[in-house]
Amino acid sequence: MECVEVFMTAGKIAELLGAEIVCHDDLKDKDLKTACGSDMMSDVMAFYHDGGLLLTGLVNVQTIRTASLLDIDAVCFVRGKIPNPEMLSLAQESGIIVMKTAMPMFPACGMLYQAGVKGNNQASEK
Repeated sequence: MECVEVFMTAGKIAELLGAEIVCHDDLKDKDLKTACGSDMMSDVMAFYHDGGLLLTGLVNVQTIRTASLLDIDAVCFVRGKIPNPEMLSLAQESGIIVMKTAMPMFPACGMLYQAGVKGNNQASEK
């Protein structure tokens, strides 16, 4: 699992990834501090503690519950995954931005990195 520091708004990230914001478009100007890509919520719970953006292909309500538990600000579903109404309702209630993109996870993380997003270990070297 790779975690990276983000200095972009949710809207800019959506634009960069060709993603559509499907929940909380009203929060597209929110700055997201970090990002993490994983399909394993156990890894997210064990290693990701910075809030920010979660990129995942795991489409179930547990993803949103995990995001809420860890104070994650936004979830981007990759690989063309579509969140169901129950997930969107919980995200709406929890204040979590939800977006979706057809892009696979690896290129999505790579695009964020190429745009200047640094990994946690690189961020601490500043």
